[in-house]
Amino acid sequence: MTELWTNLHPEPIPNLAFQTTTQQGHALGTNITLTIYGAHDSQVLEASFDLINYYEDLFTVNRPDSEVMAVNKQAGLAPVQVSTPVYNLVKLAVMESRQNFGFNTAIGPLVKLWKIGFDDAKVPSPGEIAAKKVLINPHVIQLDDLNQTVFLTQKGMELDLGAIAKGYIADRIQDLWLAHGITAGIINLGGNLLMVGNPPHRSDGLWRIGVQDPFAQRGQNIATVALGPCSAVTSGIYERHLETNDGHSYHHILDPQTGYPHENDLAGVTVFTKKSVIAEIETTRLFFTNADLTAWKQRKRDVYGAIFVTKDRKIRALGFKPEDIYIVDPSYQFEI
Repeated sequence: MTELWTNLHPEPIPNLAFQTTTQQGHALGTNITLTIYGAHDSQVLEASFDLINYYEDLFTVNRPDSEVMAVNKQAGLAPVQVSTPVYNLVKLAVMESRQNFGFNTAIGPLVKLWKIGFDDAKVPSPGEIAAKKVLINPHVIQLDDLNQTVFLTQKGMELDLGAIAKGYIADRIQDLWLAHGITAGIINLGGNLLMVGNPPHRSDGLWRIGVQDPFAQRGQNIATVALGPCSAVTSGIYERHLETNDGHSYHHILDPQTGYPHENDLAGVTVFTKKSVIAEIETTRLFFTNADLTAWKQRKRDVYGAIFVTKDRKIRALGFKPEDIYIVDPSYQFEI
């Protein structure tokens, strides 16, 4: 009788939905952490890193050999045929750049002139900046949809997909996970977050997503936002700086209109969207814009909202209710 009772009441199966598998690595110039819920399948995570490396090989401008560098090397000489992923991302980047809101995929010559974040960074002369500004016009880039070619029509022009590539790659990792039946997880590409599915460990089905402190090291948050599946991407002045001997500090977000780091009252802005590549674009738009933002969320599909952090330590929210936001650092003032 005891044996029969044991067979009828086996040991309970642990709730696998709450269990996580995590893998960390370094790629795209940053630290990456991938976490999946409900499966102990390290092969999916390994395949994810293989996918990251594949796209980095296509998109990077920090190594001499990539499809994007092939386009750059032929600037002013000839169109270059590229693969479908490269062509699609370049086309999206060029189309957005032509709206002239601060995002500019042709800004490569200016980035390499300032070299902010590298040991040989320096403040260029006005003449040097003026010479590079004539090379960052996205309107003169020629795209051929039929042959999938990209032509930078002026010698010295350079594409730089650094402001959009991580978002695109995060979206492709999510596609891979869904294809493998992974319905919940966190893709963290150096602070570029994509929350896949709903968190199984929370009864309300909402993630708690941290808002980066723009005056502290990466990973230190000043607030959290409660939200369902989404991507969260931040543009801020905290990541890379050039400090000069005369006491000036220059951040890395360059303004294509002036050639200098963009100046406003913002220390950072975090945008929450459905797709990560859209978050990359919109966070740049909101960092640069001075326009009335009342209609911004209504005009943009798949955009959930944004959190602005000002240099005088104020937090402003757009598209969120006050109860969706929890202030972690009381030194910041929340303005409704």
